[in-house]
Amino acid sequence: MLEMRPDCERCGTDLPAHLSGAFICSFECTFCADCSDAMDERCPNCGGELLDRPTRAKPLLEKHPASTVRKHKG
Repeated sequence: MLEMRPDCERCGTDLPAHLSGAFICSFECTFCADCSDAMDERCPNCGGELLDRPTRAKPLLEKHPASTVRKHKG
């Protein structure tokens, strides 16, 4: 199951798990659409491809909550 990180690692933008707009690499590094575009869809941590993160339906978030650990170091 994906960790569903709550923010963009580059700019800190909130990325709720039930909304689209987040991009992840195979290590689940997470970025917003603007940062992903600015980085040519390449993860700065591993060099991997950034792809659309799937959303998690709101009813499932109660049983399987998204992470609350923020990764932005700004």
